[in-house]
Order: sequence, then C-alpha cells, then structure tokens
Amino acid sequence: MARPEKEAVVNELSEKFTNAKSVVVTDYKGLNVAEITELRKELREAGVDYTVVKNTLARIAAQKVEIDINDFINGPTALAFGIEDAVSPAKVLVDFANKHEKLEIRGGALNGELISLEKVKSLADIPPKEVLLAGVFAGMKAPISGLVNVLQGNIRGLAMVLNQIKEQKA
Repeated sequence: MARPEKEAVVNELSEKFTNAKSVVVTDYKGLNVAEITELRKELREAGVDYTVVKNTLARIAAQKVEIDINDFINGPTALAFGIEDAVSPAKVLVDFANKHEKLEIRGGALNGELISLEKVKSLADIPPKEVLLAGVFAGMKAPISGLVNVLQGNIRGLAMVLNQIKEQKA
C-alpha cells in the first residue's frame, strides 16, 4: 500500500477509535466465508462497524488516540467499533463466539480504557438499553402508584363508612 493510502487508513481508524464507545479486538482465523458473512450481517444489524485491519496500521491509529491495545493485536485482526452503543459489539461477538469456537475475542477498549476478555464477556451480559430504561421507569412509577393506592384506600374507607351509616338509618 502506498504511503498516502496508509495515512488515510490510519486517519480513518483513528477517527473510529475516537468516536467509538467501545472497541472489541478479534481473531477471525479459521472462519470460512459463510461464517464471516453471517458475523458481519449480525454486526451490521446491531449498528457495529467491523473492520479487518493490518496490525501495524491499527497500532499506529491506536497510539495516535492514546489507546494501548498492542497486547491484543497479533495475527489476523479485526476490530468491532461500537459507535452508537457500547454493549452491542461485545454482545454480538460473544454470542457468535459461543456458536463458532474459531472466533477468538482478545479484548478491547471501553471509552478509551483497556478491557480484558472477561470484561468483554461481562459487558455482553448487560441487558439491552430498552430493558434498562423500562426498569428505571418502573422504579419511578412505583412510588406514584403507591401514593394513588393509599389515597384511594382512604376514599374507599370513607365511602364504606358513609354506606354503613346510610344502611343504619334506613
């Protein structure tokens, strides 16, 4: 690759490192074309950018943005960038690695901080954003519902007392 092309690739990777909420480093060696195509499709549907990179260019780009992922970059390397969501790359890759043993997850970075394979797996266990938001809203709704029930209980009690007085006088 000519030098200007390499610089363009390094600049593009640096921009992805900067914009990504998370990056997961994988080794795709041993996967056949159909499996890689399936993986790319799943990642694309999750809004994840999956790029096969030359190790030297990936190291230079990571150094440029001060992310030290050199320990994870050796052999065939592909990077999954979670631009919209920090959890999606880990979730899709861990699920895929469980089905296809040849995909190796090496580690990654979360908001610029290095994370190990174990942390990538624990990141994949986080429920989807919608589930977390539903839990927050349910927690916010619970005190209001309790207050409504208490107020209704007092009104219901008053109605029952008035009804008993009416029955006694009748």
